[in-house]
Amino acid sequence: MKTIALAILCAAPLAAQMPVADQQVLVTKYCAGCHNDKLRSGGFSWSTVDLAHPEKAAEQVEKAIRKLRAGMMPPVKAPRPPLDTLRLFASSLEAVIDRSAAADPQPGRPALRRLNRTEFANSVRELLDLEIDATKMLPPEDTSRGFDNLADSQTISATLMQSHVAAAGRISRFAVGDAGMSSLTESYHIPSTFTQSGHIEGTPLGSRGGAVIQHQFPADAEYVFEVSFFMTDQGVLWGTTQGKGEQLEIAVDGARAALIDVDPNISNNNEIVRTPAVKITAGPHAVSASFLPRARGPVDDLIQPNERAIADSSAGLTVGLTTQPHLRNLSIAGPYRATGVSDTPSRRRIFVCHPATTEDELPCARRILANLAQQAFRRPIRDSDSDELLEFFKNGRDKADFDSGIRTALQLILAHPEFIFRFEYPPADIAPETNYRVSGLELAARLSYFLWSTAPDAELLRLGNENRLQQPMVLEQQVRRMLADPRADALARNFGGQWLRLQNLKDILPDVNVYPNFDENLARSMRRETELFFGNMIREDRPLPELLTANYTFVDGRLSRHYGIPNIEGDRFRRVTITDPNRIGLLGQASILTLTSYANRTSPVSRGKWVLDVLLGVPPPPPPPNVPPLKENAAGARELSVRERQEEHRANEPCRSCHQIMDGIGFALENFDATGAFRIRDGDFNVDSSSELYDGSSIQGPAQLRAAIVQHEDAFIRNFTQNLLMYGIGRVLDYKDMPVVRGVERHAATSGNKFSAFILGIVQSVPFQMRRS
Repeated sequence: MKTIALAILCAAPLAAQMPVADQQVLVTKYCAGCHNDKLRSGGFSWSTVDLAHPEKAAEQVEKAIRKLRAGMMPPVKAPRPPLDTLRLFASSLEAVIDRSAAADPQPGRPALRRLNRTEFANSVRELLDLEIDATKMLPPEDTSRGFDNLADSQTISATLMQSHVAAAGRISRFAVGDAGMSSLTESYHIPSTFTQSGHIEGTPLGSRGGAVIQHQFPADAEYVFEVSFFMTDQGVLWGTTQGKGEQLEIAVDGARAALIDVDPNISNNNEIVRTPAVKITAGPHAVSASFLPRARGPVDDLIQPNERAIADSSAGLTVGLTTQPHLRNLSIAGPYRATGVSDTPSRRRIFVCHPATTEDELPCARRILANLAQQAFRRPIRDSDSDELLEFFKNGRDKADFDSGIRTALQLILAHPEFIFRFEYPPADIAPETNYRVSGLELAARLSYFLWSTAPDAELLRLGNENRLQQPMVLEQQVRRMLADPRADALARNFGGQWLRLQNLKDILPDVNVYPNFDENLARSMRRETELFFGNMIREDRPLPELLTANYTFVDGRLSRHYGIPNIEGDRFRRVTITDPNRIGLLGQASILTLTSYANRTSPVSRGKWVLDVLLGVPPPPPPPNVPPLKENAAGARELSVRERQEEHRANEPCRSCHQIMDGIGFALENFDATGAFRIRDGDFNVDSSSELYDGSSIQGPAQLRAAIVQHEDAFIRNFTQNLLMYGIGRVLDYKDMPVVRGVERHAATSGNKFSAFILGIVQSVPFQMRRS
């Protein structure tokens, strides 16, 4: 056990240390004036710390180290020693704490973890080759520290378990197929802010707008497609020329299934148009609905010269409207008059045998269910598992047929605690408060849900069952194999997206009157840019600081126009070189700049808070109660810029002390508007992006802000490592985990801070491989 701890905690030789006497001189001169027993600024006094044994006050000292690494202490305007001296002081404190921690590793005792909605959907896909939308089946997840996979925030309720049982029944019917299934209607909504004035990827060439969805059909049967439309403002007729309206084509896997004449006189948003019944085989099919213009004329082209084209008059919008029809809902109703169930990807995955006679059914069912249960439970099955599943099979078989029996038993598997929860069992007779290795199979599950957000594949299960996964060489080989697998894209979407708070982008809707070129299409492109950018770090194993300094990004036609990048058209994302120094790295990406703004203006406070919290790991304290919001410009009064209003707001306490930490960062990003577009004017005002940071340094604009953050690269790397470790082990970290974070950081530094080095450091660490009884 200690070998693992030393391998990570002591991955590099200790650097030069500051003598304790010199540390005391530094503290007395620069720190103790505020952090003493009398004032206790920030709730901390250095008089309580024995500098020869900082490990005895590790909880408080770790907070001080974090501030020192980020350059936040001593505070602005106060005397401060050179940066290298502060770093040497922090390193000296860390070295003593880390040596103490290496002698007594603390793997923690994480609570029982369950699959979140993403992991549940991915695990179903791996088990059954079936794509599902878990957001329609399971309640929303709680989050902690921005992540939805931490055991600390995962609630378990009767409602949740009932949802899992209902989801299991529905999924089993779609996977096995059910010709006797009652008809139901599945609806897909297109937001009113999604522009449909151009071609949508996946729809037939020459068509316009609409949507493309993947739909699972439960049986060979007839299905009816239902559509509704967004209405235009004030009853304007849609795209009519010589009395001809447009047509809507429904296509299945690219082949036309139905054609609907769109009545230009429809005036009710809720009016539904239905197709005749269409015969479709069971299984997954791509369904598209898109418009086919039948005549062109001046009314067809009556579109505002903005990217946005909204056809929902209920929003009370005055710009960005179009006379072209927009699809609102696409629904699929059925099955009707089912004739059977065709071969589907899910059935091929499930039915590893087919009984020729009644006598063959039980052995075949045993084989099918054993195969499914072993994958679902992530372990070899026991006789008790087989007996329970066969009882359910028999009950279902008695009611109908062999498929019904398999479907009933599959429902049990999908609702079983061994599938929904990730149980980890201690060895028999282990003493309390003892560290122990998790089993090979438990390690396989930890690794798979960390890197892929899904269940381990056959190779991981085999190595885990053979207890070979703990061997360092085998573990490294598997990590590199997994990072090269397309399933590792989940790490970019889930960890990268949640660490950077990209999930908040869905709640942002800039005011159409102020930002008429913003729409749902652009928002999706923004998020995809950052996911591809982060995913590139993984695929190419780039050095981590490149997240801040990369002179490349990924754009499609929509985003390139927003950025002013020429010669990019269409929906396909491609890598481009960034020539504008303001756009380099994460701080130049519209997703970050938009989610840290308000609907009608930028927010220097939100942007500064995001940088401090997400990038540097030093979140400002929450605002005190009853602090008034930033004043908006009053009618008739002299109009003030956002900066002027912000400076007025923070002129006095209690606002000033917090805002002087955040606002300087936000002011430096004022050249980006609330949608991340670059500007030199904000309405009637010239943009002033000069600012003073919390360490007293003066900067001008985004490029100099990025350079200032890079100067504190160690704080950025440490905060990233802490978040990645937290996501990987599924629990909130505390001060006792910081020696492990620093160990992973040192391990990565020996490999040039490549992304894979952080992953390998984490999976080799004590918290990832061990538990405490």
